[in-house]
Amino acid sequence: MPFVNAGTLGTEPGRREELVGILVRRNDALRELGCQLYEVGTNETPDTVFVVEVWRDADAHRASLEHPDVRAAIAEARPLLNGEFGGFRFDVAGSPLRD
Repeated sequence: MPFVNAGTLGTEPGRREELVGILVRRNDALRELGCQLYEVGTNETPDTVFVVEVWRDADAHRASLEHPDVRAAIAEARPLLNGEFGGFRFDVAGSPLRD
């Protein structure tokens, strides 16, 4: 079953859109690594970015963190982060939208 990683990333003041730009940059390697969905967004909460990832499984997600493209994006994003993170992870049990 799929694995979901959903969370919030706190940014340094005024750096939210810069982080969004990094996170939404096209990266075809993610699909090859087993990512089925990667959505990035914001709301009225300042300096916070929301990310929802759906992966083939937890192992695919873990392995992706070693890929050079993913590591480069993380390194580029790190200086924009303020250290405030939230979220949750879970293995999907099912969905009423598919068999």
